[in-house]
Amino acid sequence: MNTRNPMAALMTAVVILGCTNSSSQTVTFPLSATPQNLGQIANTTLASQGNQTGFTFVISGVPSGTLRPLNLYTSIHKGSCKQPGPVAYEMNDRINTNRISSTRGWTYSRSAPVALSALFSGDYYVVVTTTPADGNIDIFCGDLKQTA
Repeated sequence: MNTRNPMAALMTAVVILGCTNSSSQTVTFPLSATPQNLGQIANTTLASQGNQTGFTFVISGVPSGTLRPLNLYTSIHKGSCKQPGPVAYEMNDRINTNRISSTRGWTYSRSAPVALSALFSGDYYVVVTTTPADGNIDIFCGDLKQTA
């Protein structure tokens, strides 16, 4: 059974929902897999929550050997994926994820103590990292850029 098709369909639905509800309140961004996680896909949907921003992540997979249940660190940095900078906001009060039934993927939600408009007014990127027990490996990265 090919498990990539259901994941692709789910991620497409998330992107469509993000775009159809994006009256500047909700935006979906693709995340790029790092060399340590090649072949995997992910995205995050950002939602304005007043002075905070909610993030919902959908990821297709993690490096082989990553411990289960899956725990992931997530942070927002200044700069870009190609020109990394310091951590601006950590979103690690929880690190658990939820398995997506009928696929190999996971989903999880976090929030950052910064308004969506502030994220768009600066150069920021988001990073998904495995826990120290799994090598503290950056597995996904995405630049947070406002779209037209």
